[in-house]
Amino acid sequence: MTQNIYDDAGFFQNYSQLPRSQRGLDGAPEWPALRALLPPLAGGTVLDLGCGFGWFCRFAAGAGAAEIVGVDVSERMLARARAETSAASVRYEQADLEAYEPAAGHFDLIYSSLVFHYLVELPAVFGRIARALKPGGRFVFSVEHPIMTAPRHQTWAQDASGLPVWPVGAYLDEGKRVTDWLAEGVVKQHRTLATYLNLLVGLGLRLRHVEEWGPTQEQIAAEPDWARERERPAFLLIAAERA
Repeated sequence: MTQNIYDDAGFFQNYSQLPRSQRGLDGAPEWPALRALLPPLAGGTVLDLGCGFGWFCRFAAGAGAAEIVGVDVSERMLARARAETSAASVRYEQADLEAYEPAAGHFDLIYSSLVFHYLVELPAVFGRIARALKPGGRFVFSVEHPIMTAPRHQTWAQDASGLPVWPVGAYLDEGKRVTDWLAEGVVKQHRTLATYLNLLVGLGLRLRHVEEWGPTQEQIAAEPDWARERERPAFLLIAAERA
């Protein structure tokens, strides 16, 4: 079963203070780039894997999607999502994504933000996602960039300027990593960029876009501390499509 760190009271409290937890999609600097990868949502069926507080589900409802399913393992996350969602087109389900089986051939869009680097059995998860897409359906997701998950033990130390410093790790050695982020002992799974891409290609999905995300110059002008994020990409964004 996936580690359910988000139901840890201390972790949840700290996570709830992050800009993306308080401001939603607008608090996620990579959101404009992810949004550009989405297909038209009006009238469509949407699945959000690892929906968290339901920000994307509510966005999809506002964009006119006919049916939106948000799935998360965390009871705390889902409680807030349900409390803040009024659209009848949205429903939430609690499930471990390692075992969740979405309806075959049902979804126009399957979306996930910063979730898959927590999952162990990703090939099986991707296989179920591929089967759940309609022909022409889009799979759009983000993960922590592999250059960020590579270190064997991540600590969020700070340099003299107060910016985070990540230790160097063995990039090509995939597998379990432990990070102290918001709480001690958060377990992640490191995979290379090639592994993510080849899993999709092996399932017959057509790659539409791959982006090693970093802030734009406009974003840096607004948030100068983000300039460091140009040195190594924080997120990997991928869009693929079922033939």
